[in-house]
Amino acid sequence: MDIKLTQSDIKKLNSKKGYMALLSKEPFNIVKALRYIDYQKKLEKLQTELIRMQTWAINNNERIIVVFQGRDAAGKGGAIRRVTERINPRHMRIIALPKPSEDEQSQWYFQRYVEQFPKAGEMVFFDRSWYNRAVVEPVNGFCTPEEYDIFMNQVNDFERMILESGIHLVKIYMSISKKEQAKRFEDIKNDPLKQWKMTKLDEKAQLLWDQYTEYKNAMFAKTNTKISPWKIIRANRKTEARVNVINHILKSIPYDKKLEI
Repeated sequence: MDIKLTQSDIKKLNSKKGYMALLSKEPFNIVKALRYIDYQKKLEKLQTELIRMQTWAINNNERIIVVFQGRDAAGKGGAIRRVTERINPRHMRIIALPKPSEDEQSQWYFQRYVEQFPKAGEMVFFDRSWYNRAVVEPVNGFCTPEEYDIFMNQVNDFERMILESGIHLVKIYMSISKKEQAKRFEDIKNDPLKQWKMTKLDEKAQLLWDQYTEYKNAMFAKTNTKISPWKIIRANRKTEARVNVINHILKSIPYDKKLEI
């Protein structure tokens, strides 16, 4: 295949980032390498803005919650890593709660999430959140129909109270196609470094695709409100999704874009 490279392309490739992009991707692919270099530059610029946003939050005692939901293998963890890898770790937390304990099961459903809410100047990222009860739990029989109905009746009021208390709330749903999900599951199964990611729920995700879709649509219909909207990120291409995630967070938080850092 003939590839016409501009002077700009050659300059990109003849750099540390260029060498890494060329040598880390197999098979050798110049077009993909150039695309990856552009992605890395864009990512660094956006991560600088995330530092500016966090500095604003710290200086002004702001509290920020970012909720990540989505299909299994949609790239939530990877997106969260790109959002958080450059910001100050002392002023942020990533929350991925395990299965509720017996005591937690006896509590108000939202209680264990509220206990993780940010203090002044802190950002909290939920890798899955209270919205498990909107989709994952009913699909897999982890809650009763009554518990599901109670959640759906309470969640909008719950989020209204969060917002009225002065907390910034951003809700992101990462969406992939059924075909892409199957491909990613296969990659995970065949990679010894990623096999730990595959859960029993993941193994059933393809079979339950339509049920997940039904409950996902019901969740959007009920909870995509004017004061607390969802942002759907198309995530078939991971790099593009990560850029879009960061852009949305930056657009959602009214930070001082002229703040010196």
